[in-house]
Amino acid sequence: MDLSHWQQRFDMWMQQHYTQADAAHDVAHFRRVWATAQTLMEGENASGLVILTACYFHDLVSLAKNHPQRAQASQMAARQTLSILTDEFADFPAELHAPVAHAIEAHSFSAAITPRSIEAKIVQDADRLEALGAIGLARVFAVTGSLGGALFEPDDPFAERRALDDKRYALDHFQTKLLALPATMQTEKGRALAAHNARFLVQFMAKLSAELNGDFYATDAAVLQRFGVKEE
Repeated sequence: MDLSHWQQRFDMWMQQHYTQADAAHDVAHFRRVWATAQTLMEGENASGLVILTACYFHDLVSLAKNHPQRAQASQMAARQTLSILTDEFADFPAELHAPVAHAIEAHSFSAAITPRSIEAKIVQDADRLEALGAIGLARVFAVTGSLGGALFEPDDPFAERRALDDKRYALDHFQTKLLALPATMQTEKGRALAAHNARFLVQFMAKLSAELNGDFYATDAAVLQRFGVKEE
């Protein structure tokens, strides 16, 4: 049974059963993570079926970032995934259950579980790349909005004179987490893509800063310099 067949089955199951979706963790997110993972796994000696399965089920339990059990969500997702594979995908290879569970557990930033396998490393990188670039930009504002937060603090949007608070301000999340993600990437391709997409986020911040200062055509060179991006 090839990967495309398994993907169709997993995709159909998700559309019929997955009910916890939010704007950042819907079925389209699972599809994008799998698409990115396919790029990262090229040339690697990795199990495509383990990666595909973990990409589709990694956020089976998705808890809001202000939920007290958020750090345990990936382990909950791994346990539920094994139950689903056993009960509803009986032909799924049993010897892959443990590798799938580890890849799911280790994908989470909050769980802080070190990925031990190449499959887990690829899934973690693919999921974290969703938080960067244009998609990451859209997701961070969607998530903060769903939690009732603001776009940014109007008097000090880049937190130059205050403590960062990404539970209140979407823009603060860039500094508290997103711009640090490239340093956490596990694969060479992941590091390159993460660095490229993190630069995009900084360029967005520089454009936003210029607009807030009344210049609608430029980018703020001081913001680029602060976050280590060269002006083009």
